[in-house]
Amino acid sequence: MKQIVITKYGDTDVLKIQESKDPKPSVGEVLIKVEAIGINFADILARKGLYPDAPKPPCVVGYEVSGTIESVGQDADSSKVGQSVLALTRFNGYSDKVCVSEKNVFNIPASLDFEKAAAIPVNYLTAYQLICVMGGLKKGESVLIHNAGGGVGLAALDIALHLEATIYGTSSAGKHSFLMERGLNHPIDYRNQDFLAGIMGLTGGKGVELVIDPIGGKNWKKSYRALRSTGRLGLFGVSTVTESTMGRIFQYIKLIAQMPWYNPLGLMNANKSVFGVNLGHMWNERNKISGWMQEILKGVEDGWVRPHVDRTFPFEQAGEAHAYIEARKNIGKIVLVTGEGMKHEKG
Repeated sequence: MKQIVITKYGDTDVLKIQESKDPKPSVGEVLIKVEAIGINFADILARKGLYPDAPKPPCVVGYEVSGTIESVGQDADSSKVGQSVLALTRFNGYSDKVCVSEKNVFNIPASLDFEKAAAIPVNYLTAYQLICVMGGLKKGESVLIHNAGGGVGLAALDIALHLEATIYGTSSAGKHSFLMERGLNHPIDYRNQDFLAGIMGLTGGKGVELVIDPIGGKNWKKSYRALRSTGRLGLFGVSTVTESTMGRIFQYIKLIAQMPWYNPLGLMNANKSVFGVNLGHMWNERNKISGWMQEILKGVEDGWVRPHVDRTFPFEQAGEAHAYIEARKNIGKIVLVTGEGMKHEKG
């Protein structure tokens, strides 16, 4: 099989294709012939040495794939051979063949191709946990989605729209038209406007019930201030760490120095809450993940879950795909494809 290996920490040129022996499924596992691979910001952080959970180089990252079950291990359902599936992988997703626990594999709805299927697991599960499970967003409430044009941002937009919430979102101005077509009520150009002032102006100084923030650092302080009473702040990333040109240790120090510290008494007095989401630490909660995924896949069938693939890149162009995301060019998901004839360009 072929794998994209992070050979060492660094820029996109550290990603190399290497040949490895084909894997064999262990007890309870299935072997998937991979057709499409979802790229996530965590992959970029891992490449730069900024993701503590990732294996040390040389390593293969990747949290989600879609493809066809080629074989199964002992105690796995042999009738699934030949089925088109999407799957969660605990790393090793940047491969054209991968073994996965049968519990982390789900049938692809008939309306989705492999590319859109690969755009679902990480983004929609993260958004579902943020919006529904821990954020508790309800009909008539309001939410601020940071990076609304990203993969999790678009997933959160779908879910909040389904819940009939009022939706605010930050993005660059060039993405506003697309986001409003998708259902965003109030876009905020974070590059040319202070988002906190914008939110307070739009809400008459009240703020919103929920903010989801993947940026980190000092942005979390402002997001907390954007909450009204009973508001919840959901933290799920630290993309700001990649903006520094300093070494890894100094980047961590700067990040920690900018972080807010939430005092329990202060939270009580403000009637606000702060919570964190890291899907990569949910492997011990497979029953919960499975239940959330069933809701999401039902949403595909009902039409309110609409995975959007901005662009696909051939397997051999993983570096270009990473660079495209880092330049913040994407609206929605970027996907790697392993075969020919599966290209999907924006538009």
